[in-house]
Amino acid sequence: MDEFFRQNYFTINYAVEIIAALTGLICFKKYKKTAVSYFIGFLVYAALVDCLGSYPVIFARLNVYHFIEGTVFEKNYLYYTLLWGIGTALFFMFFYSKILSHPGRKRFMRVAAALFFIGALVDLFLNVETLGANNRIGIFVAGSFLVLLCVCFYFIEVLESDKVLTFYKSIYFWISSVILLWYLITTPLLFYEIYFSTADWNFVILKWQIYLAANICMYLSFTIALLWCKPENN
Repeated sequence: MDEFFRQNYFTINYAVEIIAALTGLICFKKYKKTAVSYFIGFLVYAALVDCLGSYPVIFARLNVYHFIEGTVFEKNYLYYTLLWGIGTALFFMFFYSKILSHPGRKRFMRVAAALFFIGALVDLFLNVETLGANNRIGIFVAGSFLVLLCVCFYFIEVLESDKVLTFYKSIYFWISSVILLWYLITTPLLFYEIYFSTADWNFVILKWQIYLAANICMYLSFTIALLWCKPENN
């Protein structure tokens, strides 16, 4: 089983991401007048970011690894911190600002997004030369907290409105529920990132198992929601 995860983890992970992205593109016309169109764009973005995240391996296979050797791009820490740690948090804050209606909450999210972006860039600037598993945890945890806050705002608005009567029909409800579960499962793993090393394959395999299970459930849920739900006014 351990050998199976070593050889097939990335293939399975990329497959479910691509399935969700392709489903989104197929359903784009159906949702093009709603905020879901932005979410479909994010699914494509997420698939591309993950697939290109293995660029150090790609460079090595193409015999051009020397172009990044000895630079901050030699490892993909900076890449994932910028495009996933920061980019994903900012996207979801933008996405929820499109579907929330309470002006105070939307204003709070805009301010929080600006502060998070500035703080993350300052942190990266100060630690870019030594960026690794340890000093990028703060950015990822802060981003996760903001995403979870956006999801909570959405659920509060559902409870405050008539949407609570038909919440199970809303694609925004299913997206929010899946995101909530994914972040609750994966965020605690960030604190153990320092142990993610081939020197401890037991932890590596365990982390892969958790992430793979979470990703399969998340992206397949997105796929089903896009196909099953109907467009709605934001």
